Amino acid sequence: MSNRIVLNTISYHGSGAIKEIPGELERRGYKKVFVCSDPDLVKFGVTAKVTDLLDEAGIAWSLYSEIKPNPTIKNVQDGVEAFKAAEADSIVTIGGGSSMDTAKAIGIIINNPEFADVRSLEGVAPTKNHAVFTIAVPTTAGTAAEVTINYVITDPEKVRKFVCVDTNDAPEVAVVDPDMMATMPAGLTAATGMDALTHAIEGYTTKGAWELTDMFHLKAIELIAKNLRDAVAEAKSGKPGSGREGMALAQYIAGMGFSNVGLGIDHAMAHTLSAHYDTPHGVACAMLLPIAMEFNKPVVAERLAEVAVAMGVNTEGMTTDEAADAAIDAVRQLSADVEIPQVCEAIKEDELDQIADDALADACYPGNPRDADHDTVVELFRKIMA
Repeated sequence: MSNRIVLNTISYHGSGAIKEIPGELERRGYKKVFVCSDPDLVKFGVTAKVTDLLDEAGIAWSLYSEIKPNPTIKNVQDGVEAFKAAEADSIVTIGGGSSMDTAKAIGIIINNPEFADVRSLEGVAPTKNHAVFTIAVPTTAGTAAEVTINYVITDPEKVRKFVCVDTNDAPEVAVVDPDMMATMPAGLTAATGMDALTHAIEGYTTKGAWELTDMFHLKAIELIAKNLRDAVAEAKSGKPGSGREGMALAQYIAGMGFSNVGLGIDHAMAHTLSAHYDTPHGVACAMLLPIAMEFNKPVVAERLAEVAVAMGVNTEGMTTDEAADAAIDAVRQLSADVEIPQVCEAIKEDELDQIADDALADACYPGNPRDADHDTVVELFRKIMA
């Protein structure tokens, strides 16, 4: 059996890393950049931190920012038409998962026009060509879309999210600059940070986990446990600090792992909550994380015990089961400390059958280490009902 690892060709990390962007474009001879960002980042001047650098370097660019927080099929289709109209030859995407996922889909369709029907990209699509050359600049510390081979698109007509997995969509260059995350509000800092923790814990316990990705996931868990509370405090105070820098690195490391081995039932259920109720993805993941860990504990207790150690729990003298429980408790405490909601008030009893079916059909579910049936998933959803 062989194990595959797909990562960016180049990644830059640290304060001021965005200054590398013009050079990466110029060295490759690109002349017209399609900047894919979201409306709020444009409004608050975050996108301009990059476009100003393009202006200074004399690199032409066109902006596309009509993107929803849970990007839709139409967002992608409109973006494809905007890219063509701009006569662009490259992409710089600036934002969280919504902007980066939209950019990935646009870049894939431009170079693989036979997949213009966005739904045809669901699952593992047999695209032949790599996406348009892309530089990805995250502004949140959570999704790690800048390094993953995954993207998620919402289908409003069918009230569902679908996951696309394609090695051709990985951005060639990732620029992880904590300064680009400086305007994140505390709530978003908390939610995206818990999304990163979910990536790391699910990636560490998924069926496909192996030694190299284990290394990434354990380090990411350690960094998140050390830095997320500080990052949220920094967001509240408006004062920069090491917490945000630590989270910028942690979420990227988690992405290096889970992108290559998959996730599990937490993400399958979280995608369903976002599709049906527009629940922020990181919040959905955080609400479900300890519940998913409890469900999976009978088959991954030893791994959860190692998660506890990575989170800074002193497990000396504990049995494996006790240490696994300590990991679950530590996750609950971290979630509470960063003020993540514990329930999803939108869920109604008569909707449970449908959302359970949708979760089991999600592309992330097969990676879960323990099988679940319809009734089990219904009961898991009940645990976060108001």
